[in-house]
Amino acid sequence: MIGTINLTTFIITGIGLNLYPGPDTMYIISRSLSQGKKVGIMSACGISSGGLCHTLLAGISLSSILIATPDIFQIIKIIGSIYLIYLGIRCLMNRKHKNDTYTDTYLAKQNNLQIYKQGLLTNLFNPKVALFFLSFLPQFVDPINNYGFLSFIFLGSIFLTTGTIWCLIIAIFSAQISIKIRQNNTCIFYFEKLTGLTYIIIGILIYL
Repeated sequence: MIGTINLTTFIITGIGLNLYPGPDTMYIISRSLSQGKKVGIMSACGISSGGLCHTLLAGISLSSILIATPDIFQIIKIIGSIYLIYLGIRCLMNRKHKNDTYTDTYLAKQNNLQIYKQGLLTNLFNPKVALFFLSFLPQFVDPINNYGFLSFIFLGSIFLTTGTIWCLIIAIFSAQISIKIRQNNTCIFYFEKLTGLTYIIIGILIYL
């Protein structure tokens, strides 16, 4: 279908990969726990949009240029790591007292666009994701009867659809179990610190 092979295997493998916890999962869980369902969903949408960008880049072979140029690859890794570590430090350095209201925290002051953008950049500046799409998708493209760019888009869309569904489930579930906790200002204060530490850990994982 649309120049692909072993499509059933691709779908099953893709779902398995989506279920495997990684930096994106950690990011969505931390934001959902600390800020609720709406923020978790916006973060998941940002992550998925980053995956779509990687799919498009793989389809037009820009990712292969990135992987073949170690210096550029390294620079993007550093940018992504610095960005996430910066966000983590901002959360940890929040000077608001733990008894302040939820709306006083650094994360709570972010609007939907900022939340979405952070999820997008978290995924987009992770060159390991680019490497994954470049190595995974071509295995299921028919080398003889492929549709070129469309084959990559088709496979990427399937992978991103199942991945987005899983991310939304994670966001909603994480937010649901933390409803009672988020009603306590002290818990919100420490949740933001935990989110900051999560950002820093993800930044380090991207660089390694």
